[in-house]
Amino acid sequence: MFLQNIIQRITKLYNEYPRTFWTVIAVTFIDRIGGSLLFPFFALYITSKFNVGMTDVGVLFAAFSISSFAGSTIGGALTDRFGRKGIIMFGLIASSFSTVAMGLIDSFQVFFFLALFVGILTDVAGPAHQAMIADILPEEKRADGYGILRVAFNLSVVIGPAIGGLLASRSYLLLFLSDAVISLLTVILIAIFLPETKPLAHPDAPKESMAGTFAGYGQVFRNAAFMLFLGAVMLQVFTYMNMNTTLGVYLRNEHNTPESGYGLLLSINAAMVVLMQFPITRRIAKYPPMLIMAFGTFLYVIGFSMYGFVSTYILFVIAMVIITVGEMVVSPVAQALIASFAPEEMRGRYMAVAGFSWGIPFAVGPYLAGLIMDGPQPHLLWYAAGVIGMLSTFAFLALNRVKKKQENKLDTMPEVSAL
Repeated sequence: MFLQNIIQRITKLYNEYPRTFWTVIAVTFIDRIGGSLLFPFFALYITSKFNVGMTDVGVLFAAFSISSFAGSTIGGALTDRFGRKGIIMFGLIASSFSTVAMGLIDSFQVFFFLALFVGILTDVAGPAHQAMIADILPEEKRADGYGILRVAFNLSVVIGPAIGGLLASRSYLLLFLSDAVISLLTVILIAIFLPETKPLAHPDAPKESMAGTFAGYGQVFRNAAFMLFLGAVMLQVFTYMNMNTTLGVYLRNEHNTPESGYGLLLSINAAMVVLMQFPITRRIAKYPPMLIMAFGTFLYVIGFSMYGFVSTYILFVIAMVIITVGEMVVSPVAQALIASFAPEEMRGRYMAVAGFSWGIPFAVGPYLAGLIMDGPQPHLLWYAAGVIGMLSTFAFLALNRVKKKQENKLDTMPEVSAL
């Protein structure tokens, strides 16, 4: 009976969404297995192979992120102009070859310049991925849809870091080769099974030139409410980015935690998302989204700050559990809010600009974190992350207050009778 109930729930959930949505989920899952093999161990790989400190790693992340801004900006415009499918396939092919190249390079200087090139190519497809979900699902289903996408993403992360930790203990090159092969497999699956999702333009709508498409970014930046929201998200990401950049190195250097121990923490994070993300997303749907963002960010403050003063592995796990609950609260809500800001014909460009709220922290954050970690008191990094997280929490609370005042003003406006 228990198994029958589970099957019925899964069947009901499957029938709530179109087949194209589940195709996106499936190819995302396969692709992210490759990414989760490699990315969590990227900082560990660089510091061990090239014998550099976290400050140098921070500079590398900054270079990679700055170049990815260009890739995302180009990709957002091309996504709105030409569609989603082809851009995604190009990004996967480019990333597969560049990933292998990074695994073969023995010079940190050459690796650095390759990262600039790789950043442009691999982030071209980012806006197209996000726009696809908004294309497929109506607004009221998007938070749930993005939640399911995160379940697929994290189900791959349950598998990836655990395997990646074993591969990394033998040869880091195996990580790069495995990621490349999986990316090429994903390209084949997309070509066969995934249709184009870009909405058809209105027949009477004027055709936009390429220059006009890029000029449309001005409209995005003039959307004050959207930009204020991204500012709050950016502060939040300055806290969160430590999980996949500095945490593994910090635990190794300060607490002798091996790569496999760090990989297990990430697997716990991913397993919790797989088991709990969808029920949590549905349960929080009735609350104001900005308050949800504030609550989840505050959980980040608690979890990341803990790494500054705890010293046993079980407490590392508890901190990760707290962080993961915060992540499950904020991530689908943030993505749904971004999609709600974007007009249908500009989704790619809005998604590209929204990516800056992640790209800027990943460009600047690892370098600043590296300065602290390479100093005499590396544990201060986690207190700094907590302070920045509190600023983000207050920003979301302020945005909720402004939104509530605007709604009250609209409710109290007198109705104008027709003459």
